[in-house]
Amino acid sequence: MKKTAIAILFVIVIVGAITAYTYGMRYIGSGQPPVMAAPETQATRVFIDKSDRNLTLLRDDQVIMSVPVSLGAVPQGHKVQEGDERTPVGTYQIDWRNQNSVAHLSLHISYPNAADTANAAKLGVSAGGNIMIHGIANGWGFLGKLHRKWDWTNGCIAVTNEEMQKIWSLVPDGTPIEIVE
Repeated sequence: MKKTAIAILFVIVIVGAITAYTYGMRYIGSGQPPVMAAPETQATRVFIDKSDRNLTLLRDDQVIMSVPVSLGAVPQGHKVQEGDERTPVGTYQIDWRNQNSVAHLSLHISYPNAADTANAAKLGVSAGGNIMIHGIANGWGFLGKLHRKWDWTNGCIAVTNEEMQKIWSLVPDGTPIEIVE
């Protein structure tokens, strides 16, 4: 009985420490953003294939970068409402960036569009928002490629911090993004 109580206490302490660490790190900042790449080398389109878990940056029709991603915890289907943990499907654009993100840098996707908002209203729910391409949660960057072992975001598209540095520099605001199932 005593061993069980010690084991439970140990688990509570570990979970508490991880939670406190994660909470504290979210306010530290997400790192210094890189300088933007020269305009003639920047992406003109972002393409995400959810079924392949892949993000591709294109300049016209030429691939300039392609990386695996993690998606929302419920990856199948189009995002319908806030909290459904789905990554949206459709054509949007990168409309702003956040260098003080709770994850290492982030590029905002213009979800919800008018159709998404109308559909959510018809269902009597909020469409949600704040869908981003981002790195790993602040303080957890050491996980690197391990984050790809599961879909862990709330509907966002996650890459490693190193990949996010490159993506940030290559994708200007206003870049169209297409997300397919």
